Amino acid sequence: MDELAAELGRDPLEVREQNWITHEEFPFTSVCGLEYDSGNYEAATARAKELFGYDELRAEQARRRESGDRVQLGIGVSTFTEMCGLAPSRVLGSLDYGAGGWESASVRMLPSGKVEVVTGASAHGQGHETAWSQIVADQLGVPFEDVEVLHGDTQVSPRGLDTYGSRSLVVGGQAVVQAAQRVVEKAKPLAAHLLEANVDDLEFSSGRFRVRGAGDDQEGIGLTDLALKVFTAHDLPDGMEPTLDADATFDPENFSFPHGTHLCAMEVDTETGQSRMRSYVSVDDVGNVVNPLIVDGQIHGGLVQGIAQALWEEAVYDDQGTLVSGSFVDYTLPTSADTISFVTDRTVSPATTNDLGAKGVGEAGAIASTPAVVNAVVDAVRPMGIHDIQMPCTPERVWRAIEDSRQGGSTPTEDSAQPHFTQDAPNQDDPGPDGPAGGTAYPQEGGRA
Repeated sequence: MDELAAELGRDPLEVREQNWITHEEFPFTSVCGLEYDSGNYEAATARAKELFGYDELRAEQARRRESGDRVQLGIGVSTFTEMCGLAPSRVLGSLDYGAGGWESASVRMLPSGKVEVVTGASAHGQGHETAWSQIVADQLGVPFEDVEVLHGDTQVSPRGLDTYGSRSLVVGGQAVVQAAQRVVEKAKPLAAHLLEANVDDLEFSSGRFRVRGAGDDQEGIGLTDLALKVFTAHDLPDGMEPTLDADATFDPENFSFPHGTHLCAMEVDTETGQSRMRSYVSVDDVGNVVNPLIVDGQIHGGLVQGIAQALWEEAVYDDQGTLVSGSFVDYTLPTSADTISFVTDRTVSPATTNDLGAKGVGEAGAIASTPAVVNAVVDAVRPMGIHDIQMPCTPERVWRAIEDSRQGGSTPTEDSAQPHFTQDAPNQDDPGPDGPAGGTAYPQEGGRA
């Protein structure tokens, strides 16, 4: 997209915007037959430009170019749409996938008033225990600290398809929602029996059943009280089993489609090839957010991963195929000392495919950051006739590209046998940070094709 913009002499954001699905067009069915249920690329981009100071930085870039400044400023753009929340089982079946795309959950009401949640989505650092506890506490009206989440053990949770493809919340979380809703429905006949009311006359809120229209001063009966009543089974409606526990399995009807706009400013020393990140802004739309701190953490981790791919990390082999960057002495894994403070923000267009209105967030930062950084480095030296620099954009590679351009050579300077990465998408042979090979959806530019 940047190459097209350069050829047309237009701003790279303008070219992207011309090819977006506008927010009025959602839901939008693509030529591939998938329906993008919701999104607002314009809003995310407008917010990113505002936080980034886009117009001011473009003006500074123009001044530096006119003055022939040794340190040039590059501005990198990356707008993306990801298909995640893997996946409808019928779609996976059409691809001869070895499993379905459903997820399971169980909610157990203990006589103590505590709640156990069993989920097939096994966490490895994303904070499932916190988010799942929030969901159940909200659905059942019980204290957050009274919810325990069980996962990752087939003796406890034998059914599930685990976590990958940014599917945990939109698939596994929805299964938890449905299991919790079934607990409430199972409890309703008992509540009606004890309150001597008709089931249809009851309403449930803040963890209590009350008779509709009976006044605000009515006490009603709490769900945790009903859990004890069920355990003793002394006074149950005829035919009711002594349990409020419920199971649910959710198979999504569609993918979810988070999107975002990431902007990066890089300063490149044209004498040494050294690059320095000046600023980075990301505005992502992941639908409704259950826990903002967790989402920010996922975005930050993804940003560092993608930036590292763009600037530092590389698996290097010698002529005999031996890995020569096999330790952290040779392989540059960044720490917080190597990065800057990111500016992150969100816009919200709720998903319509799950009750939470949530979209996946696990891969967003890693998808957008790599092309944003590489585009920024290339943008800084584009007036010198450079159109591509192979990742990672080390000072040596940037310097060689500059020297080749000064001597009338061409870029990229790497051997053609080395794998080549396009500027606006990660290596599509890479399974990504959250999924097995062949099972991860890869980013598009948010366009129609």
